Order: sequence, then C-alpha cells, then structure tokens
Amino acid sequence: MAKDIKEFVIVGGGSAGWIAGACLARLLLKTPRGGYKITLIESPEIGIIGVGEATVPSMQDLIAFLNIDEADFVKATNATYKLGICFRDWHKLGGEYWHPFGELGPMIENQPLHQHWLQQRILNPNTPELHNISICSMAAKADKFQKPIKNGQSVYEWLSYAYHFDAVKGAEYLRDYGKNKGVNHVTGKVTEVKADEFGMIERLKLEDGREIAGDFFIDCSGFAALLIEKTLKSEFDDWTHWLPVDRAIAVPTKSDGPLNPYTISHARQAGWTWRIPLQNRVGNGYVYSSKFASDDDAAATLDKCVAGERLAEPRVIKFKAGRRREPWVKNCLSLGLASGFLEPLESTAIHLVIANVFRFFDHFPKTTNFEVLRKAFNQRGIREIEEIRDFIILHYCVSTRKDTEFWRYVTTMEIPDTLSDKLAIYKGQAKILADYYDLFRPMSWISVLAGMDVIPESSNPIINIVPPEFSINILRDVSAAIADGVAKAPNHEAFLKQLVG
Repeated sequence: MAKDIKEFVIVGGGSAGWIAGACLARLLLKTPRGGYKITLIESPEIGIIGVGEATVPSMQDLIAFLNIDEADFVKATNATYKLGICFRDWHKLGGEYWHPFGELGPMIENQPLHQHWLQQRILNPNTPELHNISICSMAAKADKFQKPIKNGQSVYEWLSYAYHFDAVKGAEYLRDYGKNKGVNHVTGKVTEVKADEFGMIERLKLEDGREIAGDFFIDCSGFAALLIEKTLKSEFDDWTHWLPVDRAIAVPTKSDGPLNPYTISHARQAGWTWRIPLQNRVGNGYVYSSKFASDDDAAATLDKCVAGERLAEPRVIKFKAGRRREPWVKNCLSLGLASGFLEPLESTAIHLVIANVFRFFDHFPKTTNFEVLRKAFNQRGIREIEEIRDFIILHYCVSTRKDTEFWRYVTTMEIPDTLSDKLAIYKGQAKILADYYDLFRPMSWISVLAGMDVIPESSNPIINIVPPEFSINILRDVSAAIADGVAKAPNHEAFLKQLVG
C-alpha cells in the first residue's frame, strides 16, 4: 500500500547535503501547511572533500531559487567571479585556448555566429581566433568584469558567469540557510540502516543509539555511498578507462597577483593543475593518474607550479570516475559523490547536485507509488552525466600531445560511441550534435574543438548559403564591439570591492 511521503532524511552534509537541505526547505517548509519535515544527519568525523572551488553558471540558478542576496554570498564565501577557463598546454606544449561562458556573439541569418567563424576558418587558417567573438573570453583576458545587460543592444547581453568560492564556507552558508528555514540538523554517525520487508529504508540508527525515521532518504554520504550502495546495492559503472585521472593533491596559497575572473587548467605530464583565485587566497592542485605518476612525482610537479606562500600542507584525495547505475533506488536518492564523480576539469560537481535536486523536484513523489517517476528521473539524470563525461573526454582525446605515456594513452584510447559519433559528424560537415538544453551547449563544444585546432573538412551546408564576405564583416564588427565593451568595463577586483564593501 502506498504511503504518503512527508519526512525526508538527508545523510551527509558538505556541499551536496546542504544544497539538498536548503532547496528542500525552500520548497517544502514555506508554511507548516504541507506537513513536511526535513532532517539532515552530519557526521563530525567526515570533512568536506572540497577538491574544486569553481562552479558553472547554474550556481546562479541555485542562488536565485533560494532567494539569496548574491553580494552577501560573495562576501561570506570569499568568492570571485568566473567567466570561463583558460586551458594551457592541452593541445600542444605552449598552446592556449579559452572555454568561456555565455554566447559567442549573436545569431546571424538564423545561424550561430560560431558557424560563420568556422566557414571563415576553413577558408582561411589565419582567421582571428574564436575567443575574439566571446565577451567572456575577452573580458577574462583583460581581468575585467561586468554583469550581463539584457537590453538587446549591449555586448554584455552575451555574457554569463559563475563563481569561485571557498567550498567549506559555502557549505556553512547553506547549512545556516537550511537551519534557519527549519531543517533539523542532527550530528552523529550512522551505524545501521533498517529496511522493511520490501527493501524500503525505514530508519537509521546512530552510534549513540538514537534512531531517525523517514519516508524518503537522500544519500549525500560521499564516496562511502552508505545508503545507495552499501544498503540498496546500486552498482557503480567505472569510467577510469576513459578518464584515468584518479587522484588530486591540493594546497592553498596566499594571493600572488590580480584576482583573475577565470580558472586556469594547465596540462601536465600525467594530468593537469588548477589555479583558482579567491578573495583571500588561491586554490591550487594537481589532478593526476596514479597509473602514470606516483604521489611523490605529483607533489614534486605541484611544487614547481605553485607560486605564493603555502597556507596549509598539501593533501591527497583519491577518487574514481564513474556513475551510479541507478541514482534513485526505492525510497533513496543519491546526490554528489554518492551518485557519481567526474574529475573537476569543467567544475561540474556542484552543478550535478543542483541539476539533480531540481530534476527531483520535477519528479517529486506524493507517495511511495513512484516507480514511473523514479525511472524517468534515472533515465534523464544518467543522460546528463554521460553527456558531461563525453565533453570531458573530448579535452583529452583530440590533443596532439604524445610527449608522455599518459598523453599517449588518452590520445589513442577507445572513446564512447556517443562521442565518436559527435566527432565524426563535426569533422565531416561542422555539425555539433549537442542540444541547447545540455549543460555544455554547442558553443562549449566549438570552444574546445577550435581551441584544440580540430577544424572540419567542410562547413555546415546551411552556412554555405551565406556569402563569405558577409560573414567576414559580421565577425569583424562583433569583435570590434566586444573589444570596445571590454575597454569600458570595470576591473574585476574593483567590481568585487564595490560589491562587498
């Protein structure tokens, strides 16, 4: 017999747990009328992984949904703005390209401007680089920042942004938000999970003997996957044959320069390093494959790359790329690391939590008779993480680097058919088979492909109807307008100071 779902229990704090708690509270605890209850159990023994401190623009959606004042969040979490990622040495040693947020200019003749750029690039290898038609790339390169201006007349119409922020302070901020909205915060360690005769979780027993009952459970217990794997046996699909990096070594340092509004990803011998500027420090790290580099080798590499005084000892974090075969099983939804993990190359970890929370709201169950909703949720969630997986693999497989064993492996390995098909149709006729509702839309794919100098044999047949001279003039005009807009924009650091006081 179906049972009404009124009591939610979240296992685990950190970013995933408190995003879930804050969003559920905002949705369900507006008034007592709904009769809902939300409990979050957080173990004092488990810290926040916090590998990445960078986000993608969906973080704005979370802030808007929670009705949080952006300036307050930026101030409380030592945040800076992020306009995209600068990739260095990925295509070849000495090479650089940008993956910006926002649009690559306007639609022209019912075609995205990047298709006009591709037409020109195929005809003329000396065509100015793609980032010239990106307001985010050009502003980032100049350390400028300006909020979007949605008036149909400004180049800042095409701008979008995300944040770099302190992951620990971010979780604390959302914890305070959730508790103020009515989330019952319980500190304790779960030692036993009790299920009914149908396999539905009924209650959790804590180390001190307390028991927490619920109707629906959310597993945010990280790699431990306490409920979804250890109790409900949802298997994990391992993707390390495609994404072999499996460790990160991280260290914070004092600021040593301007507050750049972008993340730097620098390809190294067995992976890549990151640099993320916050208001009060810089986050640094090396993501690498233990198959191709020892921890000592990785520490030595990071040591050479890091500038500025160290604020803590380096720490090594182990992980495995892959996804939960079923992220929602019975009356348990997994989020964050318990659901799956992709290396932080494109800052997607927090996005996947936000996306799956909002997706859960679209499939929100009234009762335990939720099988149709559960299957639909799983299908759509799996599709998204696989799309993101393919986009991350793209960064490796199209590189021309062959200078180390790691790069020889990732540039010659078998890739998923879904990615292989995308690359084939792009190389043949410049079509990008990414949807505009995906996280990484066509403008993201073309940014990486063009940045890695992967140019199609021929342009999109539709764009060939447009005279090349027309495309040349449009590209020139858009580039000039962006350059003028960037010149007039405020410095990123000055913008922050004015925002937070």
